[in-house]
Amino acid sequence: MDWLDRIAALRQWARNGTRAPHKPLLLLYALARFQEDADGGLRYTAVEHDLQSLLAEYGPPNRTTPAYPFHHLVSDGVWEVRTDRGGGSPGSGVRELRETGATGRLAPELRAALRREPDLLGRIARLLLDLHFPPSLHGELCEAVGLELEPAESERLVPARRQRDRRMRELVLTAYEYRCAFCGYDGRIGSVPVGLEAAHVRWWAFGGPDEVDNGLCLCSLHHKLFDKGVLGVGDDHRVLVSRRFVGHSAAARQHVTALAGRPLTGPQPGTRPVAAAHRDWHTRQVFHGEPRPAAAA
Repeated sequence: MDWLDRIAALRQWARNGTRAPHKPLLLLYALARFQEDADGGLRYTAVEHDLQSLLAEYGPPNRTTPAYPFHHLVSDGVWEVRTDRGGGSPGSGVRELRETGATGRLAPELRAALRREPDLLGRIARLLLDLHFPPSLHGELCEAVGLELEPAESERLVPARRQRDRRMRELVLTAYEYRCAFCGYDGRIGSVPVGLEAAHVRWWAFGGPDEVDNGLCLCSLHHKLFDKGVLGVGDDHRVLVSRRFVGHSAAARQHVTALAGRPLTGPQPGTRPVAAAHRDWHTRQVFHGEPRPAAAA
């Protein structure tokens, strides 16, 4: 059985590029718990809060429940659920999962494979990260679930369904003249730019193309905030800042809230700006809540 193929084929809600990372987040969490206790189970009432927090931080902007993946992941052949009454999930209702003592864990065959192949866990984790989340979030997501990957596991490529265009970074940075599109930062050491990255607007994991009109040159800080949904790009190519963002320091005001309504820096004339379809996807699937009004001049 090819576990990587099975993980890559997880059945998820999909319509118009909708993000539904519920099952991948549960699997990453379960892999981390397997590292701690290969024979232990995850009682729903004990992990519900952790899973809800992961969905709130790394899931789509709309409210959702961890009960959905806890029940439905069984159908993918990588997860099992038992209750105090015996085998089988009681359904996807929160009340039923709580009252029956529902406990989930990786399927027996998958647990056996993870014991036989020590590097399989890392390859599965990397595949889940690559297929469902942008690279800027991989490290912190592993920390959030408590997953420990060896350096070789973190860097090993897994069988990919699409190949990234390695020219994307240089094309995007050139288009924006090596300046952050949000704040204008343009740091270098000698002739080498530092702290500047090419951000996908529509995530590569969700069909975002490696093209300039799906990219922004962003500093490391604003790239992370963009991928976390704190920042966005409006229809008028101005910076959106989420009302949900809270920061009381002068640094938070200067580097985040003061950006609200600011026009993007770039791209240079003759270069296509971010396409409307990609801006719309990011606003619907990543950006959190409503945007703040433009900052006072």
